[in-house]
Amino acid sequence: MIKGFKDFVLRGNVVDLAVAVVIGAAFSTIVTSVTQRILQPLINAIPTPSSTGLGVQLVGDKESTYLDIAAVISATINFLIVAAVVYFLIVLPLNTLKERRKRGEEAGPAEPTDVELLIEIRDLLKAQAQSSGGRHESVAEGGPQSRS
Repeated sequence: MIKGFKDFVLRGNVVDLAVAVVIGAAFSTIVTSVTQRILQPLINAIPTPSSTGLGVQLVGDKESTYLDIAAVISATINFLIVAAVVYFLIVLPLNTLKERRKRGEEAGPAEPTDVELLIEIRDLLKAQAQSSGGRHESVAEGGPQSRS
């Protein structure tokens, strides 16, 4: 059981996937930091009537709620940046590599079927029998006749 687990963990794909997840998480943290610390304050700096930034203040009976539209815009930008990086640095190169590998595989001549091979053998035997003057008769064509 431990050997099977060891084989699973040390398989190349699992290690590559683990590295990709760690790097992706680190990159996502960087992008989130940039959008929350730089882009969101810039979006909140847009003058609005409420002077609290780009958002809506909802006032209820007991408490007020602030809908932070800048946070939603920031999260959307965060997603688009991460998605673009994943696509252009991972998906696109891998798809290009697949296409190159497919182009390298040229379809060779189709292998003949068993029936085609048997027909070719029959035709060659007929041609050989005709060229030798018909001295060897084929069993399939009647063969030598027995005298009774």
